[in-house]
Amino acid sequence: MTTETTLTAAPSPGAAHAAPPPDRTPPATGRRHRRSWDEIPRWQIYLPLGIYLVFTLVPFYWILLFAVRPAGSTSLVPWPMTTAHFEKVWTERSFGVFFQNSLIIGVAVLVTTTVVALAGGYALARFDFRIKKGFMLALLCSQFVPGALLLVPLFQIFAELRMINSIGSVIIAETVFQLPLSMILISGFIRNVPYSLEEAAWVDGCNRFHAFRIIVLPLLRPGLVAVGSFAFVHAWNHFLFALMFLSSQSKQTIPVGLNTLMGADSVDLGALAAGGVIAAVPVVIVFAFIQKWLVTGFSAGAVKG
Repeated sequence: MTTETTLTAAPSPGAAHAAPPPDRTPPATGRRHRRSWDEIPRWQIYLPLGIYLVFTLVPFYWILLFAVRPAGSTSLVPWPMTTAHFEKVWTERSFGVFFQNSLIIGVAVLVTTTVVALAGGYALARFDFRIKKGFMLALLCSQFVPGALLLVPLFQIFAELRMINSIGSVIIAETVFQLPLSMILISGFIRNVPYSLEEAAWVDGCNRFHAFRIIVLPLLRPGLVAVGSFAFVHAWNHFLFALMFLSSQSKQTIPVGLNTLMGADSVDLGALAAGGVIAAVPVVIVFAFIQKWLVTGFSAGAVKG
């Protein structure tokens, strides 16, 4: 009995190793890191943000002030407000026509750029061909070419095609200028879509076009919104092509119309500010509605799949 009791009570050889270690508090590196961030004074965060907001919002307030303030007033508060400057630029300065022309060009560039970039981006993302690397390099290098260098060859081409003073010439020029970057972005979006999804659709009986339309295209919605909005805003704000290819006032765009408000000897600040507000409002409205899709699209295109 004594031997059995002694054997039972004696610890096994592995018990010493299995015994729990003494209480040791691990170094709270992550906790100390979080605590250091929590200890940052609030003013060190809010002060840079406040300075950034001042530099960003004050110019917009200044433009809006000149647009709604009566002529000759020097008040920093827009009261009483007036719409005389907006009525002047919209009717007397033909900004209604400029707005319509800019809208036509912007929507047309958005559609053509998105459709062509979608086809080219799919080819770059899904197919392998001999000059693929060279073609991608050419697309990247084209982004270093300023638009001013394209004026002479494009002008000669449009002159041969008798497209000078035609809105179509600006649409083609803007689309050509936007396509390289748009194709690169779209190809990045398509690479993030798993190829196995298309293969599964082929097994189910879909051809390549139907698989792309049913499976891939819905997943590309954020990327298409990002590319389309970028093309629209660039076409809406671009000044050079409209100035060079459109000579008739009835076909000019808003950036060219703003340029006509600045004379050689004097500038109508109220009319110029009102025209700037008219030019900015559509872009602000568009971005207010698509900001969620825009951020998601650029985030998806920045990750290599």
